[in-house]
Amino acid sequence: MSEPIHLRPTAPLAPRVLLPGDPGRALALAQVVLGDDRRMFHHHRGLWGYTGTAADGAPLTIQSTGIGGPSGALVLEELAGMGARAAIRVGTARGLQDPVRPGALLAVTEVRALDGASRALGGPETLPLAFADALVAAAADAVSGPIVSHDVLHAPDAADQAAAWRADGLLAADLETGALAAVARRHGLAFGAILVLDGHRLDDEALAPRAERAGQAAAAALAAADVAGG
Repeated sequence: MSEPIHLRPTAPLAPRVLLPGDPGRALALAQVVLGDDRRMFHHHRGLWGYTGTAADGAPLTIQSTGIGGPSGALVLEELAGMGARAAIRVGTARGLQDPVRPGALLAVTEVRALDGASRALGGPETLPLAFADALVAAAADAVSGPIVSHDVLHAPDAADQAAAWRADGLLAADLETGALAAVARRHGLAFGAILVLDGHRLDDEALAPRAERAGQAAAAALAAADVAGG
């Protein structure tokens, strides 16, 4: 256990954590995944987090990570130092394989980490992820497969990058999963990800139930893995 620098917890951290990027999504997930005993876990720098009791009766923390690998890596690094044992990213990603149905759920099997944070952490280029089978079992409409993480969403060569990744059979691209997986590897955390594809093409009203479905599947996958103790 180590003292966090940036996280300022106001409630206990659970050993298992959901990691949405968006603080608003963290609040929405807390309202559907946690019980009435939920409490704010963290609010410093606008990165909202909550701790409460999940449907299986065990504690669960939901902590937003912000945008990009460096922000996500910082948050998970401090959570790991505080005693987190397992985490699942609940986020969005850009689908690479046509046709992409906006709102489709993808359980990530592995991530090609092409982002700077993963490299700085010494992680390998390909990182396997946990929980993919359990996520698909919990969300019957989800598919599974590999993704890529990178740094710059609006890169000058974004179209060429996407074409190359598509040709390699990668299903989606995001900015955070690679860095989170590299931190998890350093600390021996079980880590997975479930992503809503092309969420940017949905309005908030249409995106909300898909994100909630992803969060519920992630909570169920953590419950099935029996990592609530500690």
